[in-house]
Amino acid sequence: MTELAELEDPRARQVNERHGDDHGVNLGRLRALAKRLKTQQELACRLWETDDTAARLLAILICRPKAFERDQLDGMLREARAPKVHDWLVNYVVKKNPHAEELRLAWSADPDPVVASAGWALTTERVTKKPEGLDLAGLLDVIEAEMKNAPDRLQWAMNHCLAQIGIEHAEHRARAIDIGERLEVLKDYPTPPGCTSPYAPIWITELVRRQHEK
Repeated sequence: MTELAELEDPRARQVNERHGDDHGVNLGRLRALAKRLKTQQELACRLWETDDTAARLLAILICRPKAFERDQLDGMLREARAPKVHDWLVNYVVKKNPHAEELRLAWSADPDPVVASAGWALTTERVTKKPEGLDLAGLLDVIEAEMKNAPDRLQWAMNHCLAQIGIEHAEHRARAIDIGERLEVLKDYPTPPGCTSPYAPIWITELVRRQHEK
């Protein structure tokens, strides 16, 4: 914790706080510290218990993802206040855990929109890597009905799922683009030069174009 405190950078905190993340540690330095510590499950659990955002990000980097029980991960996700902690927990830990599919189903149906967004993130992973058994048309039905009025983080996760269905599954592409065009979610999102817009019709079209160029 002392070492993390020494890595605190007021400018980094200012940028991070604009995104809802209450920490000021440069993530490159955080990763270097994690590399030095290597995997330490017990230390990771103790760091998580501090409720400090930088400590929790470090915990995620040095933990053993497969060592967590289902209920542990469920509790950790609900405690993960900061968006970066939430995202890293889902992407670096839950996706590698044997309970990922069980949690995907439970979280997707959760009334808490932030918890539900984690379920959608796991669904997007399956759309991309293991779509067998997924009802893609059914997912598009839900997105079409609910994405427009969903809270920000849930909306973002649903939009990502919409884009991946359109990118990865040609038979659903026209419908995915049509849903994006009609709902106009993230249509006016400010996108830096050289980056792809998160507006689904542009995102899908651009990524498919790149795939065809390969």
